[in-house]
Amino acid sequence: MIPVSTLSGKNVALFGLGGSGLATAEALAAGGARVTAWDDSAAAVDKARAAGIAAADLREADWSAFCAFVLSPGVPLTHPEPHWTVSLARAAGVEIVGDIELFCRERAACAPKAPLIAITGTNGKSTTTALIAHVIARSGRDAQMGGNIGRAALTLDPPAPGRFHVLECSSFQIELSPSLAPSVGILLNLSPDHLDRHGTMDRYAAIKERLVEQSDTAVIAVDDALSAGVADRLERAGRKVVRISKQTPLADGLHAEGTDLLLAEGGRRRVVACLDGIGSLRGRHNAQNALAAVAACLAVGLGTEEIQAGLATFPGLVHRMEEVGRRGHVLFVNDSKATNAEAAAPALSSFSRIYWIAGGRSKEGGIEALRPLFARVARAYLIGEAAHAFAATLGEAVPHEIAGTLAEAVARAARDAQKDEAAEAVVLLSPACASYDQFRNFEIRGDAFRAAALALAGVEPAGEPTEGRD
Repeated sequence: MIPVSTLSGKNVALFGLGGSGLATAEALAAGGARVTAWDDSAAAVDKARAAGIAAADLREADWSAFCAFVLSPGVPLTHPEPHWTVSLARAAGVEIVGDIELFCRERAACAPKAPLIAITGTNGKSTTTALIAHVIARSGRDAQMGGNIGRAALTLDPPAPGRFHVLECSSFQIELSPSLAPSVGILLNLSPDHLDRHGTMDRYAAIKERLVEQSDTAVIAVDDALSAGVADRLERAGRKVVRISKQTPLADGLHAEGTDLLLAEGGRRRVVACLDGIGSLRGRHNAQNALAAVAACLAVGLGTEEIQAGLATFPGLVHRMEEVGRRGHVLFVNDSKATNAEAAAPALSSFSRIYWIAGGRSKEGGIEALRPLFARVARAYLIGEAAHAFAATLGEAVPHEIAGTLAEAVARAARDAQKDEAAEAVVLLSPACASYDQFRNFEIRGDAFRAAALALAGVEPAGEPTEGRD
């Protein structure tokens, strides 16, 4: 835990007592703050009280007594309308912050030079964060990973010289962190997301930009126009910018050519890492994640041999193109996190002979956007509420059948893939759907796929992947 000493002796209000909120309340109390916490959930309030946290309805509080208000990132700050606590805090002139901001203040007060790598972007944040933390830890250094992945930031060990903190940051967290100034800030990409919480794409992009604009080194992927614009603005402002690209050679920066990752400096290029044979980093999207990791690790002092060793041993993330196991030439891949068509595209792009398990509760647009990738699918096995709609989209383009349940789909797909004469056939769960028709969440769905695959005779399990979420 990181005791929040910067608010010692102060009165602090807090709303949102989920996992990170409760951890924040405990860290504030450990640092000597007087915390008044609340949540709309009576069960969450009871849990906080059981943990020794003072809980009281903030509607009845004297807001003039508070010096700060800590808001859970899941609670609306601006859109679709400010939460009632936000209105009360603003009316009283109380600053509104989040747990990442408290982490940043502790770092600034106790160890301002302690290495901090912060990662954001619309897609790929969790993989990149986990990859960077893995590479640093594999090199023998102290790597602390958290934020929007795994552990809440304030549950990590405190900032200290030689201790590397690697934090995934959502737009909600960045919005509540005005002093976020990492050693290395990474922006992976920008595309429309969470507009119900931010109002417009311009506002969403501006919030993401905050993470890199105050960083010592800004690592920015320039494969989309919005991110490229951020890189140009920061460079004009005199910031240190390292551009990366998964698809375009760069005169200065890092880019991918096949499985090679190249560093271009002053007109000269050299290979600094290679992804050949690393199953957990298949696909062009993972080339971008790896480029960001290489750039960040070089910036904080790792050598190329250390970086390559880390890349080669990265186990991947649970439910994101997770290689579950093999049965001869058949590879079983759990991509349960792919809850819409856009999220399913990377996995479908990464393999050439796919026995595809898809379906669940469909999102708007279904799987029509995946039509350019249908040629990679040898056969589809459709499950859940979306099965008949997906069958209509696939039509004659892809052989398919309605399997109904996930367990039945795995059994049928494994049987057919085993007969495939290709060098590698892939049984892929990449549903392009929410899980809610048959499973409580995508994690349980992915666990069920893993269990069904490993129950088949002859399946050799892969290594344990890293936990994470986007």
